[in-house]
Amino acid sequence: MFLALAEMRRAKARFGMLIVSIALLVFLILYQQSLRNGLLNSFIGAITTQSAPVLVYSVDGQRVIQGSVITPDAEALVASAEGVGEMGRLAQGTFSVTTSEGAFDASLIGYERPSLGAPETLTEGRLPAGPDEAVASDVDAADGFDIGDVVTVQPGGLEIEVVGLAKDAQLNAGPTLFVTYPTYLDAVVAQNPDAGEPPPNVIALAPADGVSDAELVANVNAQSDDLDALTKDDAARETPGVSQIQSSFLIIFALYALVVPCITGLFFLIVTFQKAAALTLLRAVGAPARRLVGALLIQATAILGLGYLLGVLLYAPVSQQRLGGIALSFETTAVVVWALILGAGGLLSSLFAARRVLRIDPIRATTGAGVGA
Repeated sequence: MFLALAEMRRAKARFGMLIVSIALLVFLILYQQSLRNGLLNSFIGAITTQSAPVLVYSVDGQRVIQGSVITPDAEALVASAEGVGEMGRLAQGTFSVTTSEGAFDASLIGYERPSLGAPETLTEGRLPAGPDEAVASDVDAADGFDIGDVVTVQPGGLEIEVVGLAKDAQLNAGPTLFVTYPTYLDAVVAQNPDAGEPPPNVIALAPADGVSDAELVANVNAQSDDLDALTKDDAARETPGVSQIQSSFLIIFALYALVVPCITGLFFLIVTFQKAAALTLLRAVGAPARRLVGALLIQATAILGLGYLLGVLLYAPVSQQRLGGIALSFETTAVVVWALILGAGGLLSSLFAARRVLRIDPIRATTGAGVGA
């Protein structure tokens, strides 16, 4: 350890630049991890955090809530499926609304039963207890969607009071309001008095006792080829556009996972070549090879650890910010997982340099040669 730390003190600039480089890469990795999760939450968070375990779409809706339409006949088929415990209508539409902060296009999600469609991640306030009340996404509070604020549907002038806030409850990356089903119908009439009562977009279900979510999905889908039942997690994951987002970020993360180990391994390999003569002399005067390898691994561990720590310190304040309509958050799991991935990769890559150290022939100290090829 003395040998490793002494060398690091003598070459502060060289090792410092490597630490900073690793820190910046770690910052970019963790920031993009938060960006990906924030983007997905803003896009489909309202689906994953609502209370209904099973959602039934029409096939023509292509797993988009607003594009799905459940006809009375389809609703009757769902009700007759084996294993249905609870059943409720669910509807979603995009409405022009105004708040004290300006005009927005907001998604209104209307549910018949709190157990089938209401948000489960309430952080403040309460669920709607009557007409013209709503739960909003907490990331939109500053835009006039905070508790006590009034949201007005335009045109029509229907006023809806925000009585609660929920975490990760956005849909389509915009302001989202959860309301009772009658309030949703009032909003439809306010926007278009001639619209009449629209059919529900989705049927929300809960299985009966002893029936799993997967069994209920299979039973409903067996009723008709026009029904598309999914668990809520599958419904969120298979929303159009989600898989493309995940695939794009997966490629980026895979490249990052290769870059840090490559930089670390290349650095120590170059350093090993540069100090070949000194390493050969140390071996000639009796320094064990394992001690030299141990010093190299201590340096690699210290550099990776300090770089990762600095990267996390840079990431922590940025992860609490909001990027447009996307709320970022500190991803603790990602911090731990990437620490293991990059730490293991960095140490493994440094073993290439360790291999060169182990191949040093002490007799070369008399010839001026260094590390063998």
